[in-house]
Amino acid sequence: MTEPTWDPAQYLRHAGHRARPFTDLLARVPGLPGDPPRIADLGCGPGNVTALLADRWPTAHITGYDNSPAMLDQAQAQAHAGPTPGGGRLDFAPADATAWTPAEPYDLIVSNAALQWVPGHLDAFPAWLAGLAPGGTFAFQVPHNLDAPLHALMRELAATPRWKDRLGHVLRAGDSVHAPGVYLDRLARLGCATDVWETTYHHVLTGEDPVLDWVKGTGLRPALTALADDPGAREAFVAEYRDLLRTAYPSSPYGTVLPFRRLFAVARKEA
Repeated sequence: MTEPTWDPAQYLRHAGHRARPFTDLLARVPGLPGDPPRIADLGCGPGNVTALLADRWPTAHITGYDNSPAMLDQAQAQAHAGPTPGGGRLDFAPADATAWTPAEPYDLIVSNAALQWVPGHLDAFPAWLAGLAPGGTFAFQVPHNLDAPLHALMRELAATPRWKDRLGHVLRAGDSVHAPGVYLDRLARLGCATDVWETTYHHVLTGEDPVLDWVKGTGLRPALTALADDPGAREAFVAEYRDLLRTAYPSSPYGTVLPFRRLFAVARKEA
């Protein structure tokens, strides 16, 4: 998989739809042991959902971590960083989740739609849980839809003779997200009281080629990054993919429906 270059503005074009799973995740997080609590957000992106943590825990000291300078710059530019209205604090710091380990005890480690980009993330769970305070929680959600046309058509196109040499190995692998039972078993064996579930959202998108516009902010990023040095090829690949998406996700008078399945996990460490 190619490490993608991120475009915060493109990602935020569907901010409302992308934020909803995070609020659904937070609704299942139990009370935190610290007062005030210490919270880490792994893969915070442009910071818009990280700021929601301060609504739920107003006094918390929250740090959003990301390995994209562009995303961190956007988080700072939107004035998310600094004191929060409830007396807490929100800050951002560079970190790569593939190597990050807690340097202090956290009451909550949360990750929103980021672990699918972290190879071997299951192996990081023991260190992350060790960094939780007793009674703390590890919670995350990830897309679980690599079998959907959105991704299947992208992979099929990338594997065609025209594109396979440049794109055959740059997209997310099929095991970038595991089955729900795998997460449940791993977290439960690590001593956590664990809740795992899935939800399929049916997003109604509007505008011209809205599904393409959606995926340009996320799953298509590795291909766009790999073709960045050849604008003509990039435009050609996007055009072919766009035509496939138009057939797979037809428009209607009220918009275009994008079914999107997500996987959630909330694991509470023993107090």
